[in-house]
Amino acid sequence: MSNVFAGQVLTLAQRSVVRTVRQPANIVFPLVFPLLLLAVNAGGLDAATRLPGFPTNSFVAFALAIPFIQGALFATMNAGTDLARDIQTGFLNRLALTPMRGIALLTGQLGGIVAMGVIQSLVYLGVGLAVGVRLESGPAGALVLIVLAVLISIGFGALGAFAALRTGSGEAVQSLFPVFFVFLFLSSMAMPRNLIEIDWFRAVATANPVSYLIEAIRSLIIVGWDEEALALGFGFAFAITVVAVALASMALRTRLARS
Repeated sequence: MSNVFAGQVLTLAQRSVVRTVRQPANIVFPLVFPLLLLAVNAGGLDAATRLPGFPTNSFVAFALAIPFIQGALFATMNAGTDLARDIQTGFLNRLALTPMRGIALLTGQLGGIVAMGVIQSLVYLGVGLAVGVRLESGPAGALVLIVLAVLISIGFGALGAFAALRTGSGEAVQSLFPVFFVFLFLSSMAMPRNLIEIDWFRAVATANPVSYLIEAIRSLIIVGWDEEALALGFGFAFAITVVAVALASMALRTRLARS
């Protein structure tokens, strides 16, 4: 039974990856746009490295964590939109009439996100190394960074799947993108939390889980092995993933029951 389920997941994951490849915009924007923003931020905010207490003298190294989160957001919206399209075209209804289990669709969709997350992480990391960023945690840190980035992608991807299954609308899924970006900007994205002078902004950034995701990735790049930052980053990423997958699974059962 497990082999059958694994085969179903693999088939649907391959379908997800192939569908993404056939839509170049779904690949180009998640890869290129975060790197363009990195270049803009690095050029405009490089003076921040001269602030007392700033953790590195390279703003590119400091900001390199941001594309990993932005790329996950783009991939999530794409995956959620594709799932909503499956609902609108009746694919999910037809799937319910076959021996293929509905949960395989959700798992396969997340499998496609994993593949995209690995590709994105390798590209961002490669660009960072190419422009002179030194990974303080070394080769082992690069592997941990990729694992964390993929876990974040799965969590955000499950949130996109939940929105798609709950609403059945690609437009509703896309409307989440600005909301996620608000969380990104209200984090420690551009400045370490201890150097944020505006009290309310520092409080919001401290309460914002996205700050800890960014700081965990950032720690591997500019610090090395910061156990506290990694524990918080992996902890929040895992919590988001568990909650999001549970919500998406419940939404899937409800939608299949209606079919």
